[in-house]
Amino acid sequence: MSILQNLCQQLFKRSLWVYHANSGGCNGCDIEVLNVLTPYYDVERFGIKLVGSPRHADVMLCQGPAMRSTGKALRRAYEAMPAPKLVFAIGSCACGGGIWHDTYSVLGPVEKILPVSYYIPGCPPRPEAIIYGVAVALGVVDKKSAPVKFKQMELAIPRYHPEDLKEENGMVVYQKCEKI
Repeated sequence: MSILQNLCQQLFKRSLWVYHANSGGCNGCDIEVLNVLTPYYDVERFGIKLVGSPRHADVMLCQGPAMRSTGKALRRAYEAMPAPKLVFAIGSCACGGGIWHDTYSVLGPVEKILPVSYYIPGCPPRPEAIIYGVAVALGVVDKKSAPVKFKQMELAIPRYHPEDLKEENGMVVYQKCEKI
């Protein structure tokens, strides 16, 4: 178990109050985060509750890339949170800048403005992935990982034998070539 996970278990024993911050983007991740907070998924049974002010929050859920226009407001909201505080980057835009990473108005991922504690990638991530990411961070569930096996792809490369080559009209032609 990581040091950060042990620290989370000690500091956030009972409930986790989250502040939902969008710094720009397509709002796909916002819809999924709000979906997590509905009675269908019922994250309040885990003690996770949405608050309207960063002054009451333990965790900031960031969606969207770090934008020039919203960077200062996002930083002010982070500084208004009481310590200890965690930041979750939710979605591809928050984790790496997304499809807008190289545009003039985007600074890049959220980590360029805030110290991100956990990343939940996806475009947009499913509500189950968001719940699982927060539960892993809190130590409620164990991290699952599947072994990855890499295999070199074998390509059929024809082997030319010198006895199958024949010269015709100044060109060398392979005689056993199949016509398609």
